[in-house]
Amino acid sequence: MKIAIVGSGYVGLVTGGCLADFGHDVTCIDKDEDKIEALERGEIPIYEPGLAELVKANVAAGRLAFTTQLAGAVAAAQVVFIAVGTPSRRGDGHADLRYVREAAREVADAVSGFTVVATKSTVPVGTGDEVAQIIATTNPAADVAVVANPEFLREGAAIDDFKRPDRIVVGIEDERARSVMSAVYQPLYLNKSPLMFTNRRTAELIKYGANAFLAMKITFINEMADLCEAAGGNVQEVARGMGLDNRIGGKFLHAGPGFGGSCFPKDTLALIKIGQDLGSPMRLVETTVSINEQRKGAMSRKVVAACGGEVRGKTIGVLGLTFKPNTDDMRAAPSLDIIGGLLDQGARIVAYDPHGMASARGLIDTVEYVSNAYAVADNADALVLVTEWDEFRSLDLARIKTAMKTPVLVDLRNVYSHDEVTRHGFAYFSVGRPAGAGGKSGLSGAAE
Repeated sequence: MKIAIVGSGYVGLVTGGCLADFGHDVTCIDKDEDKIEALERGEIPIYEPGLAELVKANVAAGRLAFTTQLAGAVAAAQVVFIAVGTPSRRGDGHADLRYVREAAREVADAVSGFTVVATKSTVPVGTGDEVAQIIATTNPAADVAVVANPEFLREGAAIDDFKRPDRIVVGIEDERARSVMSAVYQPLYLNKSPLMFTNRRTAELIKYGANAFLAMKITFINEMADLCEAAGGNVQEVARGMGLDNRIGGKFLHAGPGFGGSCFPKDTLALIKIGQDLGSPMRLVETTVSINEQRKGAMSRKVVAACGGEVRGKTIGVLGLTFKPNTDDMRAAPSLDIIGGLLDQGARIVAYDPHGMASARGLIDTVEYVSNAYAVADNADALVLVTEWDEFRSLDLARIKTAMKTPVLVDLRNVYSHDEVTRHGFAYFSVGRPAGAGGKSGLSGAAE
């Protein structure tokens, strides 16, 4: 099939690369000339494991191309995916649909023959209706079927998620789109991946509902971690005991500094606004957002307490900046609030992240960035593990202790065990666990 993808960001690139790998003829479109030129040189603007190799292989095979010229690619396509950004609108939290609307108008002018226009972007309920109306108004002669086809990709595991999905959700209003979208995903459908057809509005709500529920699950276990600290329990054992109930499941029950990233923060806010607009408030989601924001501030206070209640003039080393491992995404990362809180208290911050420092430099310029974890520890008064990259899981603790001015380790991801760290002479602080608690519960959030 000939497929055009409007938007060559995270979702567009992963979708384009994977669909090309299925054998489709895919063209990714973007207005950013520098980005397209870089992609044509084989330079990937984001870090996602396996993506560079996937793109390179499919470009070489002639199945994947990049362009700034929308008209030709859309005219030739049987399916056009809209995969542009929908950031939170400044000031009110609503999803900003300006790029979706602009894409819809441009697609309307370019389509030729019957075309399925599929919205991949995460959009509020009713957006598919608006896209259909924009296309009909812009080009009354356009023969299109607008469908909602939300993505469910985890950063750091996006290619595997696309190729081995839990479900493929397609919201349709025109039955002609059913066979076309089935053909797009035929390689997956033959492997029994559940292809779920609904109406458009239901598909749009499934995406927001899934992200909001997972955000609530994370927030719940974080509150349980606080209760465990107050009551003398172990949140990792609580999470394991809960997760073994197959009605609950163990994923997203990993206590930490709060959720961040490109999806959960903006999608929970957008769902709150949708509920308010429709007179059906999402009270649990509203509370989840509030608790998560408070938690990020609480983590900086936890570090201050570990340093004896005062960090002014002290050097705090930060391990990990991105909101999760295996990505370079700094959007709404807990590290930003934690570092900001410590800077406000007069601390000096030294930080390292395997892939996030280029993005972080554009957000925080008062931090000293170094080349590895051991440089972070050099003469530090405390070390804070914020993001559980694999390379932080087996640090040479004896070497770290020797490098530090004061051996204090604040482990906000519960990577280590109390006994392991204190045996090396550290003062050790973790999340929701009593002194002497073990470290690895088998419920790591790294791939979530």
